[in-house]
Amino acid sequence: MRHLAFIISMLFSCAAPAQSWLPIPSEAWPGTRWWWLGSAVDSTGLDWSLTQYARAGIREVEITPIYGVQGNEAAELSYLSPQWMAALSFTQRKASELGIAVGMATGTGWPFGGPGVPQEQAACKAVFQGDSLAIGRTGQKVKRAAPGGEGYVIDHFDPQAVGDYLRTFTQAFDATGTPYPHTFFNDSYEVYGADWTPGLLEAFEARRGYRLQDHMASLTIADSLRTDTDKRVLSDYRETLSDLLLENFTTQWTDWAHSHGSITRNQAHGSPANLIDLYAQVDIPECESFGLSPFGIKGLRTDSGFTKVNDSDISMLKYASSGAHLSGHRYTSSETFTWLTEHFRTSLSQCKPDLDLMFVAGVNHVFFHGTCYSPAEAEWPGWRFYASVDMSPANPQWDHLPAFAQYIARCQSFLQWGEPDNDFLVYLPFHDMIHDQPGRLALFSIHEMARRAPRFIEAIQTIIREGYDVDYISDRWVQRTRLTADGHLTTTGGNAYSALIVPDVQHMPAATWNHLKALAEQGARIVFVGQWPQGEPGLAGLGSHHPQAAFGQLAASYAEALPLCGGKAEPMRTQHGLSCLRRSNPDGHHYFISNLTPHDVSALIPLGVPFAAAQLYNPMTGAVETARTADGKVRLSLASGQSVILRTYTAPTPLPPAPAPLRETARTPLEGWTLTFPQAAPEPIDRTYEMTTPRSWTELGDSLLLTTMATGCHTTTFTLPSAPGEGTRYVLDLGDVRESARVVVNGHEADTLFAVPFRTDITPYVHQGENTIEVYVTNLPANRIAQMDREGIPWRRFKEINVVNLQYKRDPYDQWQPLPAGLCSPVTLITLEAR
Repeated sequence: MRHLAFIISMLFSCAAPAQSWLPIPSEAWPGTRWWWLGSAVDSTGLDWSLTQYARAGIREVEITPIYGVQGNEAAELSYLSPQWMAALSFTQRKASELGIAVGMATGTGWPFGGPGVPQEQAACKAVFQGDSLAIGRTGQKVKRAAPGGEGYVIDHFDPQAVGDYLRTFTQAFDATGTPYPHTFFNDSYEVYGADWTPGLLEAFEARRGYRLQDHMASLTIADSLRTDTDKRVLSDYRETLSDLLLENFTTQWTDWAHSHGSITRNQAHGSPANLIDLYAQVDIPECESFGLSPFGIKGLRTDSGFTKVNDSDISMLKYASSGAHLSGHRYTSSETFTWLTEHFRTSLSQCKPDLDLMFVAGVNHVFFHGTCYSPAEAEWPGWRFYASVDMSPANPQWDHLPAFAQYIARCQSFLQWGEPDNDFLVYLPFHDMIHDQPGRLALFSIHEMARRAPRFIEAIQTIIREGYDVDYISDRWVQRTRLTADGHLTTTGGNAYSALIVPDVQHMPAATWNHLKALAEQGARIVFVGQWPQGEPGLAGLGSHHPQAAFGQLAASYAEALPLCGGKAEPMRTQHGLSCLRRSNPDGHHYFISNLTPHDVSALIPLGVPFAAAQLYNPMTGAVETARTADGKVRLSLASGQSVILRTYTAPTPLPPAPAPLRETARTPLEGWTLTFPQAAPEPIDRTYEMTTPRSWTELGDSLLLTTMATGCHTTTFTLPSAPGEGTRYVLDLGDVRESARVVVNGHEADTLFAVPFRTDITPYVHQGENTIEVYVTNLPANRIAQMDREGIPWRRFKEINVVNLQYKRDPYDQWQPLPAGLCSPVTLITLEAR
């Protein structure tokens, strides 16, 4: 019988660990954005909610107040009022008891703004009438504002406006004696049409060396009529806005937070600025994905027509981690699971692959998006946010969230340990990006990067496909980079790289050019791809020309360039399509590896770094085993969708023997199942259902099962003629699970399975004779909510946008067909024996 080599990677799930897992700090557990709807919170609800979150494995909450619940006005607290601050203070005390850190957005909804922002400090725009300029205001109000948070969005470029805005928080905290939170948060920059500030002309002249008012026509001319001079003036204008956003908002906000003992967490994407500089300026840079990535993982449930396809690939996710690595900040966070599918249809198994993509991109401090505060007594489905996966007790998957949180914590314990070990720095061609963009204002949002920087994205994807990993670097950070004695480029954050790649760039500031030249003369690898930079950006660079072939090396393609750069290419990427992140540690290196391909992988694979010994850590189970190695290669066996942590040691290290290889000797379908329902809503289900082979409970002919939200207990027995012998393992393969499962064998809790492949080693729990397996499967709430809509039950009771679908429409779910539920395919017992 053909053996399934990829199962081997699961066999240490119940084996005694060769070495214990790393200590898991509190920061390794997931956090969540905590929506306070209408700030209608009270001590009873806060206590109950935080207790539930702690039990589920959530270790940080970020409070973001937003619009309220219809008819609940009497319970709402006005933002920053003494009553609101008292609620915050209570939250901090209770959270501290539970080991939960507390953060908060510096405002309600997004972007920053509110009732204390006068019109003269609101987001600003230029109004042109012929050759004359008038300063106008965009009129934008805070989006999704909570009670007491309504008002104008601030002028992020105006230091006085930002400072006055922050003082309202200082006054609220100081007046009430409320402790400042651990973290202040800023959501993605969604300020629309703000392209000016009253001090822009003076700031422009000071930075660019000429008067913008002498070139106003360049700001208004049609895109198709722009000359090179017009584009250069626009480039200078856009760079000035970038500088002002960095200095007057990001830096001032972070300095203010530090002055009160807090740190900052920031989403820079969407802003009209150099994202690297903004991300590197804060304590925790945060990226965001939006939708599900079409990996094609084998057995992963798809939901055609009800899924948002992720339009941000790994190149977009790496801006935040690059900023952290350049500046030496320990954490990169992510807004995780923003609207993957329609509400009520997202499973944890769908979440895991995009979570793994975050880890591969350098994220190591995950925040769920998100969790609504919802009182225990609120009727199901509780209080809801309009655009996130519901990580709350109202989600039936909540019972399995502790296993998911444990997976995250185990992964992040390694991802937060040691130092980044990316191969190259890649110069971000910011001046090319702002030279060629249409319109006046260039916003670098997730959804527009493919249009803003297509060649840069292609470059990054090419380098990663060739087995390497990179961080992006801006002009500001290039000019702070030095060459170490061992020939590595090192940023002020302390991370080292073998080379700096300049990807097909036309415009480069003289200061950057000169610093790169100095580094090259010292022996640094500086490799240009496609062309030498032609000259300096902006109007001052008109007619300028950088000397060609002055330093470094020029390659016509990345195939030609990468061999010149050194680096440590990973064959697991190039030969097997595995996704990975490598970090260094005092003993060697460690990898997070995920198989995001449709194919199972089992092979001896060389690594990009030398090693003398290696261990495999299973983040699903916490178990550890010595890796099998030969000829400088490591045996990696990963089924489609699986992940593992590989730790290597540079020096010879005594480790327990690696487990013997196994082969499949039997595959036995388990038949004769009963199905009962220990939990069901909206009403209990008392019947017992019998079937030979498991199938979806929506196919059992009972109309009640078409609309229930439940946990079904699937039970069967099987007989082992003898006790498991040494070297024999039994793996339970559940097949198609809708949507997550808790496995109990002979009364012992064996495993909680929330992602493909739904397999677990049950050897420690089986014995000679009859064995009983119970599989508790929890389905999604989609079938129940669809029935509620068909019955006209009014559950959408939220203000403002309320609950909408992926097209932002308030269409009901009454036309949804029942989703499969429970065990939906044959279940198999696989016997494996030592070869």
